[in-house]
Amino acid sequence: MIYGANGYTGELIAREAVARGLRPLLAGRSRAKLEPLARELGLKYRVFTLDQAPADIATHLNGMGLVLLTAGPFSATSAPMVQACLRARAHYLDITGEIDVFERISEQHGRAQAAGVVLCPGVGFDVIPTDCVAAALKAALPDAVALSLGFDTDAGMSPGTLKTTLESAPQGGCVRIDGALVRVPLAHRTRRIDFGRGVRLAMAAPWGDVSTAFHSTGIPNVTVYFPVSRLEWMGVKLVNALRPLLGLKAVQGALAGLVSATVRGADAEQRARTPTHVWGEAVNARGERRTARLQTDNGYSFTVTGSLAVVGHLLKATPGSGQSGFFTPSRLMGAGLASSLPHCGPIRID
Repeated sequence: MIYGANGYTGELIAREAVARGLRPLLAGRSRAKLEPLARELGLKYRVFTLDQAPADIATHLNGMGLVLLTAGPFSATSAPMVQACLRARAHYLDITGEIDVFERISEQHGRAQAAGVVLCPGVGFDVIPTDCVAAALKAALPDAVALSLGFDTDAGMSPGTLKTTLESAPQGGCVRIDGALVRVPLAHRTRRIDFGRGVRLAMAAPWGDVSTAFHSTGIPNVTVYFPVSRLEWMGVKLVNALRPLLGLKAVQGALAGLVSATVRGADAEQRARTPTHVWGEAVNARGERRTARLQTDNGYSFTVTGSLAVVGHLLKATPGSGQSGFFTPSRLMGAGLASSLPHCGPIRID
């Protein structure tokens, strides 16, 4: 099942799944949006919302062995779907990049093992490539105590991604220090980084790897960076002062409406010409350093192929294979997952 199949990314995944000969069940809350897509692709569909009890949601998962959740914000959608998947004994995947979502799902590890299912959030660009880079750096420097990750791309955001970003802005930034998640102001730290196409100013940002990289590697200190211009950095610093205002429900509603009315996801041509450059750096207590770089497909195209790679892995897994519980992408399929996907190069470590 692809829940949220009528959204920008969900539709891309559904179309590619059909092109590969898969027959996913499309699901979401809007019959008006789902029905035309299902008819075009020759697929069945189910209409239901996630604002009901998990036991009720589980009844809609009847016959499903796996659910791929593509409808955000995942802070609202993931918890009920995870609980429903545990009840229905269906594997759960999503494409979130939200730190709190990763942390909450990790707490369900024991229940997932008991149910014999895999819970693997972040099976898209959030966070497969950076997670694979983190795992590769851990292998290259096993005693690393600090990990920095990031990426550089000219690709824009889809409406769903931008809405999630705006929703999380009032929470500020987040890093991991000595194994604990620590809230910090947005853009609290900057450095100059060569992500793979020249040195740029970069700022610390609350990307999902602040959670997942720790679960994948055990490295206790994790920071994620995005490249910015100095003007953009100053703008983000200003947002710190506006965080209380941005947290108001009325403001969030107005911003979400503006995004829906004005933002459109990139088309195939735009995605094809905007690859992504991923970077990572591990440092041990003696100051020894390893740097990794990886060039990948556009983030949204990567999410399509990455999520379907994990779907294929789980659908092919034999019953009783031993894979159950909470996983990050690299722990589920190895650090080579990202490089195995179309238009992605090898992870190069210096």
